[in-house]
Amino acid sequence: MINRQKILEKLKNQINDHHHLLGVALGSGLTAKYAEEGGADFLLALNSGKYRQLGRGSIAGFLAFEDCNGLVMNFGTREIMPLIKNIPLIFGLNATDPMINLETYIEYIQSKGFDGINNYPSIGLIDGQFREALEEEGMTFETEVKAIQIAHDRNMFTVAFVFNEKQALDMAKVGADVICAHLGFTSGGSLGVKKVLSLERAKQEIQKIFDACDTVSPDIIKVIYGGPVKTPLDVQYMYNNTSANGYIGGSAIERIPLESSIKDITKAFKTSGTVQEDDLMIKMLDGIN
Repeated sequence: MINRQKILEKLKNQINDHHHLLGVALGSGLTAKYAEEGGADFLLALNSGKYRQLGRGSIAGFLAFEDCNGLVMNFGTREIMPLIKNIPLIFGLNATDPMINLETYIEYIQSKGFDGINNYPSIGLIDGQFREALEEEGMTFETEVKAIQIAHDRNMFTVAFVFNEKQALDMAKVGADVICAHLGFTSGGSLGVKKVLSLERAKQEIQKIFDACDTVSPDIIKVIYGGPVKTPLDVQYMYNNTSANGYIGGSAIERIPLESSIKDITKAFKTSGTVQEDDLMIKMLDGIN
């Protein structure tokens, strides 16, 4: 495990040096290995990341296909930990799982070598009658806040997904190290959601959340995730127009680039030998022979 204070010191040094932070939400060792080599600052093992690797959309992480926490524990310890070298690994914890004792399970997460937790899947992404029914059963966002507090008290690094100002305040008050304004599932690609906020509207919502954080802890690390923010240009727009210190990419890093690159290289191999080679290429191949 990496000491929480060391993680915070490294992240805040980057912010003080006017660099932006990058977290990668993932579901495979392959992504973890190359995200670290590419300069990511921390990794989040989320069940939706594994579903993306299985060719499903991130929303699959909210359905009862598999034990969420067991899935993350399995691929996190078996696939990711053996490959990464010196980067924090955060456990995506389904805090509202009625089959676990929060304190005991968070202690277990820590004992397995994870450096911190994140509240995902989050009830904050659910609304309407289903949200009401979940809350009537005791599955509330307050439980996720409690999980972050327990992890903080155990000196674990914590990344809190929030969806409005009140949630941001609650998470900041219990000591979350990073507040992430979550804008919903990422658009783009064949598996992305189709209805999302505009960048302009997202900018406004983000800043409301960050302003709320600042009333409790002005130095808290503030990052963004999802929704319409899916390219480096989108992220730059948010940096220019909000007080965001960084960005967490899931589908934007792990899924969307892969979709296009696999299709493109497959087409290229399929058409090789059927296109007219240019003179230089013919001469090069002849020279090899």
